[in-house]
Amino acid sequence: MSQPKRVLLAAPRGYCAGVDRAVVSVEKALELYGPPVYVRKEIVHNKYVVASLESRGAIFVDEVEEIPEGSTVVFSAHGVAPAVHSDSADRGLKTIDATCPLVTKVHAEARRFAGEGYQIVLVGHEGHEEVVGTTGEAPDVITLVQDPIEAASVVLPETDKLIWLSQTTLSVDETLQTIEVLKGRYPNLMSPPSDDICYATQNRQVAVKEIAPQCDVLIVVGSGNSSNSVRLVEVALDAGARASHRVDSAVELKEAWFEEALTVGLTSGASVPEILVDEVLAWLAERGFATIELVKTAEETLVFSLPPELRRDLKAASLQAIKPKE
Repeated sequence: MSQPKRVLLAAPRGYCAGVDRAVVSVEKALELYGPPVYVRKEIVHNKYVVASLESRGAIFVDEVEEIPEGSTVVFSAHGVAPAVHSDSADRGLKTIDATCPLVTKVHAEARRFAGEGYQIVLVGHEGHEEVVGTTGEAPDVITLVQDPIEAASVVLPETDKLIWLSQTTLSVDETLQTIEVLKGRYPNLMSPPSDDICYATQNRQVAVKEIAPQCDVLIVVGSGNSSNSVRLVEVALDAGARASHRVDSAVELKEAWFEEALTVGLTSGASVPEILVDEVLAWLAERGFATIELVKTAEETLVFSLPPELRRDLKAASLQAIKPKE
């Protein structure tokens, strides 16, 4: 008797609290102020989400210089450097800061440690928006290290006050490897009071590690510029999946990947709406993978409130709506 085909569906997966807050911020801004609402960079790293918001009147730009003076702009979940805030003020822009609070925490740490005279090692990927934003908080004292290979050769300032911070969306394992190499060369390197890797990144990686050893193929739904999605493929392979592929949507799935597969793993990055996972499940079901087993390794209950400037205007609009007519 042949073994039935099945899908191991990882949980947690998909939207994290920071992504949900950022996307809802743009949606509420469009409702409240009307289009166009400008967004600096992609609000989150997902093609589907960006296209959906564009269809409702959001305009995505690379820099605030592209935005007409006096317009409304939302800053993405990845955060911005202080210079972006000052440039926005110079243009008279109405700003809504949708930076994930966990990224804001890293920014605050960078300012604090720089103010206390520390040299900072930032573990992260060059050019990633979050890294650019964090570096902008204290550019004179931050040294970027991307991986264990760079850690083996980087020359850091000679000081007793040396501390590391990290991009929130990295692989937990690779970050620890990088720090281990650095501490082997710089024993005085201090660790921050709390881990910078975000809870959602950790939880999604733990879930993938749980199912990967049983998977002939593990599919990660997520865009190519989504750091945490790309990392999930690496985590899956390191944890024992026979193969792993990242796709933006079901359209990118290839029949050949599943020809000899019996067990398929499925997860999604922290900026991926569930509709894209549902479409992959439907695609797999049509090819005989009808049994779905949910594998839950954590319960996520964290919710972030909307940016204060948006909450204030929403409250004012609500009060105006219920105000009795004279």
